Amino acid sequence: MQSDIQKVWYKQFWPWFLIIVPLTSMVLSFTMMNLAFTGEDSMVIDDYYKEGRAINLKIQKLQQAQNLNISTKTQVFSDYVEVIFISGEPENGEALTLDFFHSTQKFKDFSVTLFRDANGVYRAPLTEDILGKWQLSLHPFNENWKIQQVVSLPQTSPFDLKH
Repeated sequence: MQSDIQKVWYKQFWPWFLIIVPLTSMVLSFTMMNLAFTGEDSMVIDDYYKEGRAINLKIQKLQQAQNLNISTKTQVFSDYVEVIFISGEPENGEALTLDFFHSTQKFKDFSVTLFRDANGVYRAPLTEDILGKWQLSLHPFNENWKIQQVVSLPQTSPFDLKH
């Protein structure tokens, strides 16, 4: 004997399958809309003119470093950084700023202030983790000139940081 009794709709597979597909797409759509409205896109620049002027100013600072023939030997240790000028050393011995810009993680960026000792060596303590690829930028407080270079840290030997 066969029974012709039908199962109730909520105990069958196909109605639930047909309900889940649009429900899933709605949940994903609302999630994407939430990310679009609340997320910040740091790659978008609002003021292209201002950004272009900043690039020109940066080029002028790099050109000024080249005119002054600034060249250094830089060594980064685990707890301090050391900069020795080969040429173009600031005459007044003013303090310098060394910026560390991480290549992929902006929250790791930091700066240190280098002070000159009696031997003419600029030093600063390091408290941040320096493992990885960094763009180093050396400049005085008045920012007349700037030298920069991309390096992978840590390195055991000194490297050139020049115009």
